[in-house]
Parts: sequence; C-alpha cells; structure tokens
Amino acid sequence: MKESIQNVRVENSFANLPPSFYTRLSPQPLTEPRLLHANPEVAALLDLSPAALAKPDFLDVVAGNQPLPGGQTLAAVYSGHQFGIWAGQLGDGRAHLLGEVVSPSGRWELQLKGSGRTPYSRMGDGRAVLRSSVREYLASEAMAGLGIATTRALALVVSNDPVYRETVETAAIVTRVSPSFVRFGSFEHWSSSPENLGALLDYVVDRHYPECRDAVDGAPATQARVALRFLRAVTVRTARLLADWQTAGFCHGVMNTDNMSILGLTLDYGPYGFMDAFQVDHVCNHSDSQGRYAWNAQPSVANWNLYRLASALLGLGVEADALKEQLQEFEPAFLQAYRNNLCRKLGLLAWTDGDDDLLDDWWRLLHTQKADFTLSFRSLAQAPLDSAQFFQRFHDRDAAGAWLDRYVQRLAQEQRPDPERIEQMNRSNPLYVLRNHLAEGAIRAAAQGDVGEIDTLLKLLRDPYTEQPGHEAYAAVPPEWAGRLEVSCSS
Repeated sequence: MKESIQNVRVENSFANLPPSFYTRLSPQPLTEPRLLHANPEVAALLDLSPAALAKPDFLDVVAGNQPLPGGQTLAAVYSGHQFGIWAGQLGDGRAHLLGEVVSPSGRWELQLKGSGRTPYSRMGDGRAVLRSSVREYLASEAMAGLGIATTRALALVVSNDPVYRETVETAAIVTRVSPSFVRFGSFEHWSSSPENLGALLDYVVDRHYPECRDAVDGAPATQARVALRFLRAVTVRTARLLADWQTAGFCHGVMNTDNMSILGLTLDYGPYGFMDAFQVDHVCNHSDSQGRYAWNAQPSVANWNLYRLASALLGLGVEADALKEQLQEFEPAFLQAYRNNLCRKLGLLAWTDGDDDLLDDWWRLLHTQKADFTLSFRSLAQAPLDSAQFFQRFHDRDAAGAWLDRYVQRLAQEQRPDPERIEQMNRSNPLYVLRNHLAEGAIRAAAQGDVGEIDTLLKLLRDPYTEQPGHEAYAAVPPEWAGRLEVSCSS
C-alpha cells in the first residue's frame, strides 16, 4: 500500500470529456481545517495505508487546500427533475471532483462535498454543515455494511467557519468515493444535444457497461442497440437497489433524477432515514410535504425516474417503443430481488404461492402496531422456538399470535433444521442500523471534537448482523425524544 496520497496512481477520465461537461476550478478552502475522521477501509480500496491518512498532505487534499496529485479538479454539470418537476440545469453546486484513483481494487473517483461555490451553486453557498456531513459519512458506510450498493466515504474534515441554515452551524467537507458520480440527470441535461449525449453514453458504457457493445450476429452493435442495452442494464440495477432499500426499511428522502446513480448506487445522502416504527407510507424528509418519496412509493418513483432517463435517450434517435420495452424489466427484476431478500429475512428456502399474502399481512401487522422495523424482523428467527422477544414488539398479542401461527405453519412446509434457518436469518436481519437518534448522538459528540461515537457506530455498522456485547443500547427501541428529530433537504 502507498504510504502517501502523493504516490497513488491518478487518471482523469471525466475531465477528458468535452469542456461543456464541467467547469475546471479549485475548491474554496476552509479556515484552519481539521481532519475529524478518516476511513481506513475505504483508504485500502485506494491502495492507501493507514499511515498515509495521518500525514499533512492527506489533509491538504481532503480539505481542498491542494489538488489530488495528478488530478484535474472540476465541477460537473447536469440537470434533473426535482419532486417530479423539471428543474433545468443543476450541477455540482457544492462538490468538486478531484480525479480518479486507479488501484488494484478498481477505479475510484474522489469528490469533495461542501468544498465551496461553483457555477452551478445557484443561490447556495457551496458549503455542507457538520450535521449533514456526519450523517453522510456514517450512512454510506452503514449501507456498505448491509451489502447495499452505495458510494463510500473516505474522510471528514471540519472547521469553525459559520454556515447559515435554519441556525448557524459549522462547516465540514466529506470526501466521497465512487466508480462514477454520473446521474440520470447527466443524460437529461444533454437530451437535446445528440453529440454530447452520444459522448456521455460512450463514456459510461465503455467504462461501466462494456457488455452493451457485444456484437449481434457477428456485427458490431449500433448506437441505438447500445443505448437500449444500457437502459436495460441500468433498469435492472436500479430495481435491485430499490428492493434492497425496501427490505432494509431505508428511505432515501430525495429521489430526484439528479440524485439517481447511473450505476445503481445509493447516492447523495440528505434527509434519509432507517425506519423505527413501521408505517407503510412513512416519509423521512420533513420537506416532502406531499409524501412523494414515502417508503411505499420508492419503487414506483424509481421506475418513473427511469422513464425520464429513457426520454433523454430519445435524443439519439432511439425508438420510443423500443425504450419502453427495456423499462418493462423493472418490475420482474424488482420482484425477484425483493422476494429473494425476503426469503432470507423470513428463513424460507423459496418463494411459493401464498407467501405474498403472508407478507402483506406481515406489513399490515407492523403498520397497525407501529412495530419497530428492524427489531421485528430480527425477532423472527427465534419466534417459532421462543416467542417472548417477538411478542415484545406488538401491543396486540392476539393479532401478532395469529400471524405467528401462520408463519410457523409455513416454515413447517419446508422442514428446514432450525439452526440452519436461524443462522441465515440472523445474517439477513441486522441488529444495528443507523437510526436517526444514533446519528444525532454522533453529531453532538463530533461538535465537541469527540469522534468516539463515530468510531463505535462504524464498528457496529460494518458488521450489523453480529451481536456485540456491551452495545445493547444501539440495538434498542429508540428513546421517546427520537420521535421529535426531523431531517429535511437542508440535512
């Protein structure tokens, strides 16, 4: 591993696109920046040793004081639909792409979030606050621990610089890591420019979807065929991502097309939330007054967003009916991943007739009882043998017992050994998730310069399925005050 960030291999593939795709500019440094936390697991992806994270040149790069050695710093332009309404040109309003690190594990773009104004900031100040930065830093690693596709977080830098939101807060910068930060909105931006749209398609396909160029009957695939295959692949990845979100009780909060990754990654952690008390129409974003991005609406919103991506590809002369045909892959891909996930969470070997009814009644039970999402699923492993923990989750014991009887009967059909089933279920139903009140505790400690809660949460969230003695409070029903926490688009 490299002992200094000066020694990593850097390329600039996005910077090789036409100049209209971005603006080259430097970040706006923070005053007296401090490295609050660095992530050795993500550093290892970049072939950086833990020792490299403690050196001054690392802080210089992740604070925006110096460019990534060999990198070409830029802010990308894109457009998008926000809350279902066309917003026109958007772009990296508070983010700077530093370059692309090439390591044995792959190619990783490094992006600073909160690093100052760009030509795409509109009325924004280009900054991120400590509160939202800690939440993103922890959330991306929590999702990785759950095995859900996501961007990652390398470093968290703080400063005493004031940032004005609902109140005066302090500034921070998160270094985000991803194979690509291209979004659905990147394609929407160029929908009326066939030349640039084609260049973007070539760039993304060549780097991330090369199989879309496979020959057909010995002949090279046409641009139209590549576009169709690309849309199909993105549709399937997005469907699988949404199945993972739904079965983890995760709500993104702002599923605008400019927040949808072209690689099917969880991107842009703002007002997200892991559900505590289950409500099928739970809205985690206080700014979402219409409930557009409620938990039960997320799959349909993702499908709607894919239609917006398909509409952008019309600019390449692809037939509308052919594009619609690719989009039909969303529902079967989602259902297959959704049912596979739930088979593991429920301890079933295979989905059979009648399981949809059993699951619907499970969601109904959780909803009417406002039962804790994570702990209710976790309690199912032992419920057929010892139902005490299970019944603790519900105030209507009769309703819970009636459903449990049906569940036990369903398990009996497979005659699966209990130890085998329990092991699978406990590796599929996490004990620890990043609940809002846990993130809030880490934020309050970090504001005092204490990273102990960040360290503890990262330890638990990297292996959320294994019980850690002495950390019972992190796997408990949230305290009463947690219900008063609100996250919004300013988060």
